[in-house]
Amino acid sequence: MKKILLLLMFISALPTMAQEKNEELYITADQVLQRASQQYKYMMTLLSDDRFPKTYHSENDTFETSDSGWWCSGFYPGVLLYLNEDHPDDELKKEADRVMTLLSKEQFNKGTHDLGFMMYCSFGNAERLNPSEEYEEILMNSARSLASRFNETVGCIRSWDSRNDDFLVIIDNMMNLESLFWATEHSGDSTYYDIAVRHADVTMENHFRADNSSYHVLNYDVNTGKVREKKTAQGFADASAWARGQAWGLYGYTVMYRATGQQKYLDQAVKIADFILNHPDLPADKVPYWDFDAPDIPDALRDSSAGAIMASALLELKDYVKKRKAKKYAATAAEILVTLTTGEYIASPRTNGGFLLKHGVGHIPQNSEVDVPLTYGDYYLVEALLRYKSDRAKTQSDR
Repeated sequence: MKKILLLLMFISALPTMAQEKNEELYITADQVLQRASQQYKYMMTLLSDDRFPKTYHSENDTFETSDSGWWCSGFYPGVLLYLNEDHPDDELKKEADRVMTLLSKEQFNKGTHDLGFMMYCSFGNAERLNPSEEYEEILMNSARSLASRFNETVGCIRSWDSRNDDFLVIIDNMMNLESLFWATEHSGDSTYYDIAVRHADVTMENHFRADNSSYHVLNYDVNTGKVREKKTAQGFADASAWARGQAWGLYGYTVMYRATGQQKYLDQAVKIADFILNHPDLPADKVPYWDFDAPDIPDALRDSSAGAIMASALLELKDYVKKRKAKKYAATAAEILVTLTTGEYIASPRTNGGFLLKHGVGHIPQNSEVDVPLTYGDYYLVEALLRYKSDRAKTQSDR
C-alpha cells in the first residue's frame, strides 16, 4: 500500500515537474537570446563592410567570411531580424538593413538553388515584420530566379550545376520551396506553387528509403527524368542517414503541409520525425551525431546545427498532429533546446567569433567546417527559441 501511495504521489507531481522545467527553459531561452544579441554585436566589430560571416576556427583564431553569393549569406541578417523582433534594438536593425543592401543583388542570381536560404531567411523575415514594395519586388525576383532552375522532365529544381546529362538534386532543396509559396500568395501566379509541389512530390517519391531516412543527393537523367544515382556528399556513406539531411527533410515537409494543407506532406513529415526520434543511436539528450550511421558512435561528433533545425521543425510540426505525438514532439524539441542552451554549446561572451552556437558539423568528408560554429546553426536555434517562447506565452494566456 505504501508503494502504491508513493507511486500515486509521484504521478500527481509530474505535471508540476514539467511546468517547472518549462519555466526554467523559458528563462534560459530569454537569457540565451540576450547572449546572442551580445555576440552578434561583437561579431559586427570583426566583420568587414562587404563580407558575411561564415564560421570561426578557434584553433588559430580565424574568423572566416564570404561574399553575398555564398549560400549562407541570408542567415546573418535573418538572425539580426529575429533578435530585433524579440528585443527591439536599433543597432541590430541598422546592421540588418546594411547587409541586406549588399545581399539584394542576389535576387537575380540564377546560378544557385539556395535563394530560399539567402533571400527568404533575410528579406522574407523583413517583409513579414515590415511589409514594403521594395522587399516584395526583391522576393518576387528571387522566386523567378529560383524557378528558372526547374526542369519539367525531371520535375525538380536543379541543385548543383553539373556536366553532361546529370541533374543533381539534394534534400536541402526542400528548404528553398517556402519562398515559392510566398511568391504565389503575393502575385496570384500559381506557377511558383506548382513548381514547389512538383519538386516536393518527386523528392518524396525518390529521395526516401523504406525506413523513411533520406539520401543526400540524387542524380537524375535530364533527358528522361529517371534516377541515375542515389548517393551522399556530406554524409558518411551513400546509404547512411546524414543528420542534417534528415533535419532539412523534416523541416521542409512540415512547411509543405503548412503551405498546402495536403495530408501526404504531413504524413511524410511525421515519418521523418519518427525515424529521427525512434532511432537507436539518437543520444539521450536528443542532439544527433553528424550522421546516424557514423562508424565511431558513440564517439562521433554531434551536429548542433542539425539539432537546432530539428527542434524548430518539431515545434511547428507538433501543432499539426494529434495530442500524443504533439506531446512527444514538444518534449523532444524542449530536450534539444535544454542541451543546446548549456555551456557546452553556447559560447561565452566575446568568443567563438561572435557566433552563438558551438559544435556544428559542415562537411566531414571534405574536412570542411568540422566542429565549428555555423551561421545556419545560429539561425535555427534562435528561431526555435523564439517559437518556444511564443508557445509558452500562448499557453500562459490560455490558462
